[in-house]
Amino acid sequence: MHKPRIPLVAQILIGLITGIAVGAILNYYPDARPWLTTNVLQPAGDLFIKMMKMIVIPIVFCCMVVGVAGQGDTKALGRLGAKTLIYFFCVTTVAIICGLVMGNVLKPGTGTNLNALHAVAVNVPTGGHQGVAGLILGIVPENVVEAMAKGSLLPVLFFAVMFGLGLSSLPRERKEPVLNVFRGVSDAMFRVTSMVMAYSPIGVFGMISVTVANFGFSSLLPLAKLVIVAYVSMFLFGAVVLGAVARCAGISLLALVRHIKDELVLAFSTASSAAVMPQLMVKLERYGAPRELVSFVVPIGYSFNLDGAAIFLGIGTLFVAQLYGIELTMAHQAMLVVTMVLTSKGAAGVPGFMIVILSATLASAGLPLEGIAFIAGIYRIIDMATTTLNVLGNALAPLVIAKWHGNMAPLPSTEGSFQESAHHAR
Repeated sequence: MHKPRIPLVAQILIGLITGIAVGAILNYYPDARPWLTTNVLQPAGDLFIKMMKMIVIPIVFCCMVVGVAGQGDTKALGRLGAKTLIYFFCVTTVAIICGLVMGNVLKPGTGTNLNALHAVAVNVPTGGHQGVAGLILGIVPENVVEAMAKGSLLPVLFFAVMFGLGLSSLPRERKEPVLNVFRGVSDAMFRVTSMVMAYSPIGVFGMISVTVANFGFSSLLPLAKLVIVAYVSMFLFGAVVLGAVARCAGISLLALVRHIKDELVLAFSTASSAAVMPQLMVKLERYGAPRELVSFVVPIGYSFNLDGAAIFLGIGTLFVAQLYGIELTMAHQAMLVVTMVLTSKGAAGVPGFMIVILSATLASAGLPLEGIAFIAGIYRIIDMATTTLNVLGNALAPLVIAKWHGNMAPLPSTEGSFQESAHHAR
């Protein structure tokens, strides 16, 4: 008789709680902390993230090629792409405005003592070109193999779409064998995903242990107001804005949350949206979204639809302004919305992208870049909430766009499915 298997979400929660406890103990015993965090806990967490990043690019590339080449109707694909981008820009713009509104109402930086804050050394990565021209230049890869090696999602997506369009123009007898190869690789990668996910509780344990051990709970106190404002804002955005969008599309947001609860818990625990992309695509197809639409919308959403990051961008900018006693007029903030919309798209996919877009926003507003050093110390805590909202927003998007696109020519289904791949992997 087989023993009942502990569900994955329960395993991840156990890893999260145990990691917090171990990290708190290490925080009180600093002598043992450096060796354990450097040689045991940090590698355990990094290993999981590296394995998830290892499988994301092959899955995204293969699924996108199959989705585009299997579509056949380039006009329908163009309409789908236009609707997807319109939806993403509208939702993220609303998220930025919500962040600014919450920052103005709750004022997270007012009353905070600069002397009580713990600054962290931050190396601001180069964000490359900014604005519309920079976004276009950043999408087109000079070397697609190099882009894949770096894990740059936007250039890989661009090449996958171009390759898929080229493949779809071939005669059927030449196209189908190539498509079958990509379908087979995609199915195999979903099996690999199930293997990697078995390790996820250990990875969560390692990552949260290091965070709590290094920063402890005392470092949160001076910035507790910022953390609370960020969490409240993201919860309200998810419940009110995403809830309203879901209702308009005839979708139950609570039912969706229950359906992807494992992915949301994992996203919160790891603060990595890449860690949940493969299984999120499986769950969304099982929920009813067409496979080609999921494989098209979700990867693009990971670069263009970062609702949680957009909210914190507005809050973080006002936090720095309030911290230094600098007043931003409504006209300045209106200009900031435009800046944030462009910089958040241009820097997405860059390691440390939140530091990139926040630094670009602060510079455009004439605010001190030193404010980033204070936020960086506790951003890992805030990033857990931003990542969770990013995942929820990208889970809702394909379902909404599927409803929106349903009045037009339906997308054909290709052989196999994410769901079948996941079933065979178990």
